[in-house]
Amino acid sequence: MLSVTRSHDFGVSADLIWQFFGDFGSIESWWPKDGPVQIDHVDVIGDGPGMLRNIYNVGMPDCISERLEAIDVENRKLTLSIVGTLPAGLLTYQANAHLKALDKDTCRLTYVGTFAAESGREAEAEEFLITVYTLMFAGLESASS
Repeated sequence: MLSVTRSHDFGVSADLIWQFFGDFGSIESWWPKDGPVQIDHVDVIGDGPGMLRNIYNVGMPDCISERLEAIDVENRKLTLSIVGTLPAGLLTYQANAHLKALDKDTCRLTYVGTFAAESGREAEAEEFLITVYTLMFAGLESASS
């Protein structure tokens, strides 16, 4: 298994970021409207662990179905996996996220993706994930300002 870890510090409270990030079904409301991966729409199925968010991205033939595997609201942690069709040569994917308050007005979101990729496509998969994480951080930054 391969992994990629990225962190981003926000100049707002962890509670504010968690309002967006911790609401698993709300990704469309805070995701950037421009950039290389744009959301057309999201269908949410269920609630809490086991719920799915089917993300339909502009220009991509298949939706990305993310399943909320676990959520710890008190400690601001969540785990998700991509089920169904995977993008960019990914064979499996799971992410663990932890939002930590650094003080009352700053916080850090650490995102760790663990994945397997098709042989020869490992770098492509990692680049794709880094792009998505960068967009995620930018969207949360914009939504919380």
